[in-house]
Amino acid sequence: MVTKQLLNGLPEDADLRRADSLAREIFSDVANKWALLIIEALGERTLRFSEVRGEVEGISHKMLTQNLRMLERNGLVDRTVHPTVPPKVEYTLTEPGRALRATVDAICDWTQRHLGHIEGARERFDA
Repeated sequence: MVTKQLLNGLPEDADLRRADSLAREIFSDVANKWALLIIEALGERTLRFSEVRGEVEGISHKMLTQNLRMLERNGLVDRTVHPTVPPKVEYTLTEPGRALRATVDAICDWTQRHLGHIEGARERFDA
């Protein structure tokens, strides 16, 4: 099968502008607040479910489960189940997950650097 190429040289699946592209689906998955916070919480560590939940304030059991599964499906998180009673489950970032974490760190830095400006803009807008 021949893949159609866009003018910019990207295959259709890699074009974020296309509603049906795989790239947009992946972007939608990882660009949510919970996924970003989970990636930041894991960092270079291996954590159990309850430890991740303790690091991400406000996340429900259900949302943590859904987001960890999504991150695992996309190859960003490895899930290891140790055969103990009760089972011990650990999560760690994969190499692509750690690469994405560098971007998440940059977003966190940007947020902290511009927090005062954004807060002032919100106050002026809401006035």
